[in-house]
Amino acid sequence: MAISIRLTSAVLYLAAAALAQPSKPAAAPVPIVQPGAPGQPSKTLSPAAVRSTRTPAEADVSFMQGMIMHHSQAVEMVDLLRTRGKSPALMALGEKISLSQTDEIKFMKQWLADRGKPLTMDHSTLMDMSKMDMSNPKGMDHKDGMGDMLMPGMLSPEQMAALAKAKGGEFDRLFLTGMIQHHTGALTMVDDLFRVPGAGQDAVLFDFATDIDNTQTAEIKIMRGMLEEKK
Repeated sequence: MAISIRLTSAVLYLAAAALAQPSKPAAAPVPIVQPGAPGQPSKTLSPAAVRSTRTPAEADVSFMQGMIMHHSQAVEMVDLLRTRGKSPALMALGEKISLSQTDEIKFMKQWLADRGKPLTMDHSTLMDMSKMDMSNPKGMDHKDGMGDMLMPGMLSPEQMAALAKAKGGEFDRLFLTGMIQHHTGALTMVDDLFRVPGAGQDAVLFDFATDIDNTQTAEIKIMRGMLEEKK
């Protein structure tokens, strides 16, 4: 009986000691980091901030779908350059733009296909993205169908028609001003992507968007130099 009492006392003592130990603090939530746009710092997001926005997949997919449309017009502009332009240096730059953006269109289509996503966006998303380009109101109010909705920086149908009619030095000038506008719009699209909380987390997409930013920023500088030479 004495042994039983001692064992019971020992168990009670150990249980009391365990209860007296301070409980371990709850694990801190893992921070959610959104990569910043090129040259900008990253942001730490709260779980609530991420939950309150559309899912990253929607932002990433819309970016790829919109950039396919955007790149396609740049390739069309270079097609006109081949037969209507005058400057050999500009033609060489145009070929570089066309080759790189044609390859990028293939990459973006494959990225979407690998994820089971459509290659084109629906009409409502297209309208939302077209409204981002506040410097180009013509990209905001076309109502004739998806083909008339424009991504940021894209040339309006009127601008494309003027480019198709021009020749020689006048064509080169319109091409340069138009492609600078076009490239600037692509930079806006990249910046808009990285502003969406949780977007751009896909490593492949992040590298791709960053490369677009770096490449087209450099090409804008080259084209602005060509324009200065024509003055």
